[in-house]
Amino acid sequence: MARILEVCIDSLASARAAIRGGADRLELCSALTLGGLTPYTALLQQIRGESSIPIRCLMRPRPGDFLYCAEEIDLMAHQIEALKSAGADGFVIGCLTKDGNLDETAMKTLMGAAGTSALTLHRCIDVSRDCVSTYRTAAALGIDTVLTSGSAGSCIEGLDTIRTLLMLRDQERGPEILIGAGVNPSNIQRIRTALPTATAFHASCKRLVESGMVFRRADIPMGLQGLDEWTIQQTDEAAVRQLKAAITV
Repeated sequence: MARILEVCIDSLASARAAIRGGADRLELCSALTLGGLTPYTALLQQIRGESSIPIRCLMRPRPGDFLYCAEEIDLMAHQIEALKSAGADGFVIGCLTKDGNLDETAMKTLMGAAGTSALTLHRCIDVSRDCVSTYRTAAALGIDTVLTSGSAGSCIEGLDTIRTLLMLRDQERGPEILIGAGVNPSNIQRIRTALPTATAFHASCKRLVESGMVFRRADIPMGLQGLDEWTIQQTDEAAVRQLKAAITV
C-alpha cells in the first residue's frame, strides 16, 4: 500500500528541506503563521528551478472564513491560471456558503480555472456544517483529495470522524483522505494504529530558526500583536525524514 507524505511549506529553504527529507508532495503556501495563504508565483518558479516534485498550491486570498465575495473568487481563478503556467501540478481550494455548506458555484469556477490539475479540498471541510455531506459534495464535484483533521482542532481529537471518512472513501470510492493538523513524528504511530487504512498524511514539520538580526527594536510589531518577529518557521529536514520513515514501514 503506497503512502504519501505531503509537507506544507512557504519558502525555498523549507521546500529544500522537505525534498531532502523525502516528502512525496509539497503544499505551497505563503504566511503559514496565518494558516496559509496563496503563494507567490515567483516562489513556485524558484522551486521549479530545482525540483520536479509534485506541488499543489493553496488558494486562500486572505485569513479568516471561507465565505468569499465574487471579486475574491475571480482573483483566485486568475491566480490559479498564473500558478498553473508557472508549474503547479494541482491546487488546494475550498469555498463555503454563509450557511456552512460547500459553495458549489464558487468551487466550479475555481475548478474551471484549474482545468485538469489535481485538486484538494482544504480544511474548510472541518468548519463546514456537516463534514460527511461536504465530503460527498466534493466527491460529486470531482475533487481527488480531502485534507481534514476530522472537524477537530487536531487530527488526534478528530480520529473518530476521520475513521468515518475513510470508510466512505472505501465504500463509495471517494476522494483520498489526507490527514492533517498535528501530524508529527511523535504521534504518527498512534494515528496509524487508530486508522490502519490511512494512506496520506499532511504535516508542516516546522522548527523555529533564530533571526540573524543583532540590532532588534522589539517594541514595534510588524503584524499581529504578540507575534515573535525574531524567529522564523522553517521545515525541519530531520523531522520530515523521520515522519516519512514512520509511514512507510
